[in-house]
Amino acid sequence: MTNAIEVRDVTKNYDLFKLDGVTFDVPSGYIMGFIGPNGAGKTTTIKAMLSVIKADSGSISVLGQPASEAANQRIGVVMDAPLYVEDWTLADVQTAISPFYKQWDKQKYAELLTRFGLDTRKKVKELSRGMKVKLQIAVALSHNADLLILDEPTSGLDPAARDEICDILREFVTDESKTVLFSTHITSDLEKTADFITFIMNGRIVFTGTKDEMLEKYARVSGGVGDLDADRRKYVIGYREHGAGFEGLIETVNVGQIPKDVLAEPASLEEIIIFVNREEKADA
Repeated sequence: MTNAIEVRDVTKNYDLFKLDGVTFDVPSGYIMGFIGPNGAGKTTTIKAMLSVIKADSGSISVLGQPASEAANQRIGVVMDAPLYVEDWTLADVQTAISPFYKQWDKQKYAELLTRFGLDTRKKVKELSRGMKVKLQIAVALSHNADLLILDEPTSGLDPAARDEICDILREFVTDESKTVLFSTHITSDLEKTADFITFIMNGRIVFTGTKDEMLEKYARVSGGVGDLDADRRKYVIGYREHGAGFEGLIETVNVGQIPKDVLAEPASLEEIIIFVNREEKADA
């Protein structure tokens, strides 16, 4: 399996935050979900991939070459909001952006705007949030990008709009030479679309692998307050009492360590983030 992105032991120091030896791969031809709470390091890692910032140490390879502005020619970037002038029309967007890409395809841009129901005469400021995301995707796909990097693009969109964006991403990777890195807080989108998950917390990678492996690694547990003694409670991640009961997360390999009357059931990606984050804060 080839990799579209290879991140190796990347460190970046700030006054109040540190990327700490971040290492993971994004396999070519798949959608990788990039998850973690606010401030975990997702956007900092993406900026390093795009050479917006320079890591203090480590290396990043993108599409077979070191991360650089030249490598960005083959990357389409979709952010939570477009960095276009609000008074530009969609025709102006093409005029301004196309000179930066050697493989810009005017016909492709026109076809995508038509497909997404976007009028070239519309101004950026007249577009809804969902339409702005589609505009960024249209730009990203009009210069023959082999890699899409998305940083929280579906935040604030209604379920129908998010589902449409997810369909576009799934269609994109039907060409096995195309790859998506999808950073989002909306884990339900990743449960529908992602093949792989990388989970970052406090600047460190907690997990990277297939989505199924991550979901199979943990189980959600719940029961009565008196169901666990101190020795068994140590197996529960993010333990929280509420009323007469408790809830938390447990690694599936440890399920046999808890009483049979404690309920263990599949955990969602969102629950995994919540409980692991709670554990990290408790240990801090």
